[in-house]
Amino acid sequence: MNLCVVGGGVVGLTTALELQKEFRNANITIVAEKLLKDTTSDVAAGIFRPGLSFSGPTEEITSKWLYDAYHHWDAIRNSSDASLAGVTELSGYIFSNRGKAITKNHFMEKLCPKYRDVTEEELELCAGDWKFGSFFTTLLTDCSLYLPYALQKFKNHGGLMQQTKLESFSELKDKNYDVIVNCTGLGSKYLCNDYKLVPIRGQVFKVQAPWVKMAFFGDYDTYIIPGFRSVTLGGCRNFDSYDDSWSKYDSAAIRERCEGMLPSLKKAKVVAERVGLRPHRDPVRVEIEFKSETSDGKLQKIVHNYGHGGYGVLSAPGTSIHAVKLVGDVLKGHSKL
Repeated sequence: MNLCVVGGGVVGLTTALELQKEFRNANITIVAEKLLKDTTSDVAAGIFRPGLSFSGPTEEITSKWLYDAYHHWDAIRNSSDASLAGVTELSGYIFSNRGKAITKNHFMEKLCPKYRDVTEEELELCAGDWKFGSFFTTLLTDCSLYLPYALQKFKNHGGLMQQTKLESFSELKDKNYDVIVNCTGLGSKYLCNDYKLVPIRGQVFKVQAPWVKMAFFGDYDTYIIPGFRSVTLGGCRNFDSYDDSWSKYDSAAIRERCEGMLPSLKKAKVVAERVGLRPHRDPVRVEIEFKSETSDGKLQKIVHNYGHGGYGVLSAPGTSIHAVKLVGDVLKGHSKL
């Protein structure tokens, strides 16, 4: 059996590992233009904090994805691979002056071990006249560690790599893959002519601030998230923007907001300035498609797994488990043409 995963970000690598787990005798190849530090996944802070707009095709499926994802990451956190994979537990605060609802998150309240209102004393932990807040304990996956860990694990189990850019799925027709799993993120806009897929531009700093041990979120998409190697300061969400260049205006706004919350960040050394285009789609697409891409009329069997927006790291295991189940349905002939 020959299977192919197209895309080498966190969704692609996690899907490939799930395929190896489910189909132990299969030959699995990852075809990707970008890997590791060149991916959007590497820009992300990786905290398990799904936005309330994150959506699968139904509420039930969305909840299942997030449940499976949280427990997947938590299993790694409790394993001997936790430090290698970059998965840890992290606590933090969400503060707002604009409304109590902003500090609530029904996804996290169901899954995380702690999620509660803050006390009056906790409202004074960060600079600013905060009126509302929540405290939480969640998980963090640092992709600067997880991506190389996952890629090496994939190779150790016999996985194959081909680094190239696909212009069309028809370029894979001579490989005779039994199923192709499409995890190309924003690339699917062109590979699939999917106009529901739009970029949401993000910009962050990575700084050395080892004294920051907790995450902090504020109004206007402000966040301070410690990882294994650095602290991520953000951010911005520019809808339908394809600009992947560094903006000095966004930079100034991010620094002002983050340093306004934690003045000690003024002395933090900047180690990276990163921009990423999040692949947003409503709903996230995890489904089967049969494409007639070959001259002899033979159908290519494709399972799509893309469109996670800014929540690819946290939700990747959940949608990957779903996608791998769909691969099984295709192989068993349970899906209809």
